[in-house]
Amino acid sequence: MLNKILLSTIFGLSIIPANAQWNGPKKKPTETKEIKYGSITPKHRTDASMEAFRNYGLGQFIHWGVYAIPGNEWNGVSAKGGAAASEWIRSWSGKTVPKDWTKIYDNLYKQFDPKSFNANAWAKQAKDMGAKYMIFTTKHHDGFALWPTKYSDYNITKTPYKKDIIKEVVDAYTEAGIDVYLYFSVLEWNNPDYMYKAPQTEEEKKKYNRFLQYTRNQLLELLDNYPQIKGLWFDGTWDQAWIQSYDFTYNLEKELRDKHPGLVIGSRFRNDEFGSRHFDSNGDLLGDYEQGWERKLPAKYEWLDGNDWDAVMTIPPNGWGYMKDWSGIYTKTSDDLIELLMKSVSMNGNFVLNFGPDGLGKMHPGEDKIAKEIGEWMKINSEAVYGVRHANLDESKYGYFTQKEDNLYLTVFNRPVNNIIRIAIDKKATEIPVSASIIGHQKVLEVKHSDMGFDLDKNTYYDILLPKDYNSNKAFVIKMKMGKSVDKTEKLMDAKM
Repeated sequence: MLNKILLSTIFGLSIIPANAQWNGPKKKPTETKEIKYGSITPKHRTDASMEAFRNYGLGQFIHWGVYAIPGNEWNGVSAKGGAAASEWIRSWSGKTVPKDWTKIYDNLYKQFDPKSFNANAWAKQAKDMGAKYMIFTTKHHDGFALWPTKYSDYNITKTPYKKDIIKEVVDAYTEAGIDVYLYFSVLEWNNPDYMYKAPQTEEEKKKYNRFLQYTRNQLLELLDNYPQIKGLWFDGTWDQAWIQSYDFTYNLEKELRDKHPGLVIGSRFRNDEFGSRHFDSNGDLLGDYEQGWERKLPAKYEWLDGNDWDAVMTIPPNGWGYMKDWSGIYTKTSDDLIELLMKSVSMNGNFVLNFGPDGLGKMHPGEDKIAKEIGEWMKINSEAVYGVRHANLDESKYGYFTQKEDNLYLTVFNRPVNNIIRIAIDKKATEIPVSASIIGHQKVLEVKHSDMGFDLDKNTYYDILLPKDYNSNKAFVIKMKMGKSVDKTEKLMDAKM
């Protein structure tokens, strides 16, 4: 994953990514360009694969590789003391870096023997948590492949473990009913043919072309080996050598899609001929969904311009791979994460929570706790998460709205002291709340019309009365049935001042 702290220089080359992520609404271009290497798939796909993506709600990300062995530290020095984040630790530089660190790291695979790894146990935990899809790292920027690739010796068969981890994960999660997407980093630090800057000489072009063919071979190999997968999630595509290979990457995407109909690919894979990433130079999405919401969420639904999207989120601030030590840093609670989940789905997005197993294949105890608590909440409230859509209502100070058919859900994070949940409904709306209940609580709630009579107010209001004896230490969901209005509000003659 992207680590902006690190991205100043690596190997003496600037690799600050252009438009790798964004922090606000995207500006539409003022001029239209003729684009040859734009989007391949139609906007807002309606096929079964994309409909499934829209309905997931909650997903799981797993970052795993040889970087799990150091666990974000080495010889007592951690990221808090100068090392890079877990999965970036090979690029560690500066005064704190151990002697011969790159050589040490590149030989860690000889120790990789995750004897506690159980893909079925992982899949069960994810299912119990409520995840509907998962994204798994086939290889990160270090280039180490967790499958027996024919195109590199730096792979799982050379470790003491030897077995195909990708197959174990894909099979277990598919059997559990969880769709699998594969993470693939284009960037490879230890590959002699990889280049950061665009190749200039014939020798450089020949060298980088070998790398491009190698990348193509591995991606096609993944589709051959694991045909059950639903999509590919790309990373490490920000360097100029890749950006200037737009003809190759355009044709490669076409080849991948032809080989695997219905494949879902995010916006991070490639760019157009003008170097525009995620969105082409006319502002149209490249790929099937926005892939730039990494450790952040859009502030407003309108920022998304109707695009599908997901948000990938860590529990520690920037902990993707395994971190041994969570002390001294804020780690998100299940309450934090449930709120981020509901904010995401309220804006038609999926929320994907990251896990970083250790070198033995065990989740961090903090991740086990989070998964259990989210799962307990989801067992009661998942109907407000799965298959829901954005509700065209004013934002609520109480929490987040989601909607499914004639059911309106409000996930309450901020309970009012007077126990009255006031819902603002446009006066021109044809449907209003006609009944309400708390999911998991049998009692029907009273719904009352409250016409506040504000001057020039476009809304009218419906109060839902919470039972005073209802207590919850977690967010709870009010389910409202929407129906035709039966209220007849008398209009009083305006008093003139």
